[in-house]
Amino acid sequence: MTHFKELFLLTGSNIEPRLDYLEKAELHIAERIGSIVKSSSIFESEPWGFTDGGAFLNKVLRVETELTADEVLSIILDIEKVAGRQRTTNQYSSRTLDIDILYFGDEIIKSDRLLVPHPRLQERRFTLMPLAEIAADFIHPVLKATNAELLHAINDDSKVWSFKAEKL
Repeated sequence: MTHFKELFLLTGSNIEPRLDYLEKAELHIAERIGSIVKSSSIFESEPWGFTDGGAFLNKVLRVETELTADEVLSIILDIEKVAGRQRTTNQYSSRTLDIDILYFGDEIIKSDRLLVPHPRLQERRFTLMPLAEIAADFIHPVLKATNAELLHAINDDSKVWSFKAEKL
């Protein structure tokens, strides 16, 4: 019997064409990681942790996967690389594509490669708004609070708004 894990991924981009990067990431995730069972609206936000870049587009995907968290991480890093992601020594910088594992079921993972739940999830409005939109009642396995409760209690005052794609 196949056992699926519920995986929540945050996709983000602030280098044009931002929307194309998110859409291509979603296709790669569906092909290589698992079935996307729910996705949030796209949100736009000012950069978090740095000021020298354009606004980010972010979207959360709920994925059912048979893979391990480590296998998912390897695929995510490859998807980012294919999208032209340049990793720098500066943790916060502009990027073509960023994919974060927010939750891997209710697992708590602490390894040299991976920390799950994402260690700064509860500090970031741009993460919690799309996450609470599709999984308001999901309980953070460490903090024992729902995503809706985490969003309500957040101290992050950065601007996050619904993205409206411009029609050609």
